[in-house]
Amino acid sequence: MQAVIATAYGGPEVLTAVHAHPEPRPGPGQVLVNVAAGGVNFIDISQRRGVFAVPTPFVPGVEGAGTVAELGPDVTGVAVGDRVAWAMDGSVTTAYGGYAQRAVVSADRAVPIPDGLDVESAASVLMHGMTAHYLTHDTHRVRQGETVVVHAAAGGLGGLLTQYAVARGARVIATVSDPAKHARARAAGADLVVGYDGFAERVREATEGRGADVVYDGVGAATFDGGLASLRTRGTMVLLGGASGPVRDFDTGRLLGAGSLYLTRPGIADYLRDRVELLARARDVFERTLSGALRPHVGGRYPLAQARRAHEDLESRRTTGKLLLIPETDAFAGG
Repeated sequence: MQAVIATAYGGPEVLTAVHAHPEPRPGPGQVLVNVAAGGVNFIDISQRRGVFAVPTPFVPGVEGAGTVAELGPDVTGVAVGDRVAWAMDGSVTTAYGGYAQRAVVSADRAVPIPDGLDVESAASVLMHGMTAHYLTHDTHRVRQGETVVVHAAAGGLGGLLTQYAVARGARVIATVSDPAKHARARAAGADLVVGYDGFAERVREATEGRGADVVYDGVGAATFDGGLASLRTRGTMVLLGGASGPVRDFDTGRLLGAGSLYLTRPGIADYLRDRVELLARARDVFERTLSGALRPHVGGRYPLAQARRAHEDLESRRTTGKLLLIPETDAFAGG
């Protein structure tokens, strides 16, 4: 089958497209899925770089959507032909295999795609939508009238996070890396859109010196200090990624000095502890998408063989919205 392999840790050049990769077989409690679309995420980049040490070589890809092709032993509640989506089937050091024509998924992590929602839309919204849901409902319960800072608001996660925060009654101050991305953040519902340079001062000005209630930071090293400076007394810093690099050697005494701040580093696996929680979040995401209340934006569709270029584009911050890999149905060309 067609697949993309990370042959070693490193830059996008370690991603190699192959056309004769061994097809995975579903074990007990697993299903084999014909992948129609797979999501590209910063966690894939972290795994490729070796930040999350997945044993090499491996097939990246932590999420996707498609049709069930085969059942492993002891599978109930799922049938061949079902349309399903999945996201993060285990830990960050697990190889999930989504960059391929077929992937093995735990049956209890396969989410049914509702009638009326196409498979590509399900692939574009599930992981980022569930992440935005837990961040605004549980990590910090966003309340009416709060001021929320969302970094990288023109991205796939940032756009949905902005929409969820606005739906809960918050005022969103969004940051973007390029003036051309302002319109995308505005379309998601941001009240104020600013660049990264001097954003803490802009937040203070916009809140009459009080500061934001919560900062959602997936950028990491480049924005972390400014995020702390943006917060009100007893505000919350939610560090949810490190696109610019990890935050290192942090002195927790700074939280006291900046106003008894809260700091948390959440991960989606801990907010999808069982199938009940998984389906509850997924149901909210899919229902909002079907109603138009949640509007995912696909910023790029790449043939599977162009996974390397997708990584380059995502890392360069040239993109907006969600990036998808679409497995080819004919001859697999090049890497």
